[in-house]
Amino acid sequence: MSEHLGHNLKLLCSHYRSIAEVCRKLGLNRAQFNKYLGGQSRPTPYNLKRICDFFGVEEYELGLPADQFARLIGARTDGPAQSVQDPLLELLQPLREHATSLARYCGYYFEYANCMSVPGQILLSLVHLREERGNFLFERQERQERAAGGSAEDWVRCRYLGAAFYLQDRLFLIDYESLTGNEMSQTILIPSFKSRISRLNGLKTGVSSGDRRTPACTRVVWDYLGSEINRVAAYRQVMLYSPDDPRIDADIRERLAGAHIRDGLFEIE
Repeated sequence: MSEHLGHNLKLLCSHYRSIAEVCRKLGLNRAQFNKYLGGQSRPTPYNLKRICDFFGVEEYELGLPADQFARLIGARTDGPAQSVQDPLLELLQPLREHATSLARYCGYYFEYANCMSVPGQILLSLVHLREERGNFLFERQERQERAAGGSAEDWVRCRYLGAAFYLQDRLFLIDYESLTGNEMSQTILIPSFKSRISRLNGLKTGVSSGDRRTPACTRVVWDYLGSEINRVAAYRQVMLYSPDDPRIDADIRERLAGAHIRDGLFEIE
């Protein structure tokens, strides 16, 4: 484990603002934790369990090769998600003059949608909406397993980067798939006017990942998780689910089924 431990711990820590924050939450000495990161020391069994429990990983997973571990937990290995020089943001910059602040909606969400590429299945994605220098940006991570019970190598991963705008009482989100650069999608959500945000309903348009790349539209639900989460533990839940899976509650199923066609338009009830 010692060969890969330090690098994998650094990947886990990249989900937090600083190493100091991780040490504070873990209750570990910063100098000692730095030795773990540098591969100079291995945690005691007690500290190793605390670290694994905190990040939501197994002990053996910390010993995986770095690239395999990164795919397993959805860690970023290519720097910040976006910068203010993103061409998409520059193109949409004029909308900022007409948009209302999305600050109250910032945080993490589970996105539930009827899967465009695997009909009859529900795709759960992890979304992080944040504010950066006056822009509202988001990252959405998806993954699908090629075969049941497969290893980290058997998962197809997608990472979407996008910009969000609040215009005329609707949330508009447009993104692109950043790992391949071969698709875009748009989501429109109905905002929550309650003091506490729980779930947002809306529609998403995009294309199926099948060979024909068929344009599609699906009902979507965003389930608010909070401003800070255990990102690794949340990412482990990102996958395809059957509609009758007990992990998909009845309210989510009802919201995903609550759309119909009327006069040629796809409407939300």
